[in-house]
Amino acid sequence: MKIAIIGLGYVGLPLGLRFAEAGVPVLGLDIDPVKVEMLNKGRSYIKTIESDRVRSACDSGNFEASSEFSRVSEVEAVLICVPTPLSKYREPDISYVLDSGRKIAPYLVTDDRPKLVVLESTTYPGTTDTDLREVLEQGSGLKAGEGFHLAFSPEREDPGRKDHSVRTIPKVMGGYTEACLKRCVELYSKAIDAVHPVTSCRLAEATKLTENIFRAVNIALVNELKVVYHEMGIDVWDVIDAAATKPFGYMPFYPGPGLGGHCIPIDPFYLTWKAREYGQHTRFIELAGEINTRMPEYVINRVMEALNNEGKALKGSKVLILGLAYKPNVDDDRESPSYVLMELLEERGASVDYHDPFVPEIKLTREHAQFAGRKSLDIGEGPEPAIIGYDLVLLATNHAAYKELDFSTLNCPLVDTRNWIVRRPARYYKA
Repeated sequence: MKIAIIGLGYVGLPLGLRFAEAGVPVLGLDIDPVKVEMLNKGRSYIKTIESDRVRSACDSGNFEASSEFSRVSEVEAVLICVPTPLSKYREPDISYVLDSGRKIAPYLVTDDRPKLVVLESTTYPGTTDTDLREVLEQGSGLKAGEGFHLAFSPEREDPGRKDHSVRTIPKVMGGYTEACLKRCVELYSKAIDAVHPVTSCRLAEATKLTENIFRAVNIALVNELKVVYHEMGIDVWDVIDAAATKPFGYMPFYPGPGLGGHCIPIDPFYLTWKAREYGQHTRFIELAGEINTRMPEYVINRVMEALNNEGKALKGSKVLILGLAYKPNVDDDRESPSYVLMELLEERGASVDYHDPFVPEIKLTREHAQFAGRKSLDIGEGPEPAIIGYDLVLLATNHAAYKELDFSTLNCPLVDTRNWIVRRPARYYKA
């Protein structure tokens, strides 16, 4: 069996490498010619994926990248791993999914066994068996479940994790028909240790949304508690650590400066949007979204308090943000709250630089194009960071490297949104 994977980003690339390592020939498809060229030379553009893995997969003959979607005619299965962002009106944007469907539809026709199409991108229930199915049927002239097989199997990728991998994370999957599901189970069982079939595409789609809504709601809860407890003079991180000693009935979640990544800030709104079609209002989920969205504003208020204590205004101050990635020890900056913090600070007249050992330069993004080209500040490699001439330092991402640094001699306030700094300066604030 040879398969194609559309979208060679944080989801598609590790998935493709896993299949290649399991002996399944993989054709990686991406519209970015730079990515295609790098991968075919055995080089990775994602820091958490070693170039040695890419090179080994290419050398084995089991992995090749291309921009030619017509080559779908060569494969037996196509896995779609493309972005599903929100529009500027916070409505689902499945255009990348549908465009992928249109590109591959003409090449689904085969005299052999029907091809399998699997959507992995997170989306609302009904996308696979309605929106994507219609595009594929119209473009191919085939009927889903007969001329081609169709399924949904949500990605569960978490960049940077060492305790779990694509191979070991159980794979949920639902098919348009029983035959579609059988093909999907057959395919993923070649590369994944455990698969979990469910009765429909919509159930599988709802499973992925539920996983991320669970996290979003619980993060919103501790974010709200952080604000409340601060006013009471109570440290929310100490509260969480104490509560976590209970061996049942409690699971620790931690506050932060806002949500980041391509899942948790976005996925809940896919369900709230779809629920309105059924006359349902997801008030609990929407409230959690409001709380999490307000966190950057809360951080800015703490920054202003810290500067006020220095007799300074935010306008005209120089601020250094530590951490641009949305989570620690990766180069993934998708939906990072650090960008929102930068915007809010500059709107209020501050001058902002950033440092991130994993993001040396800001690439062009859809939402924050104005920051493209900015480079990470050099703070040296010694135990004491070389931070001179700033009125305030704001820690936004809890990279391991920052925990090792000695900030005790820092001559300006430090606002820590992650309770991360160990060797703290005299003017230390949590936010």
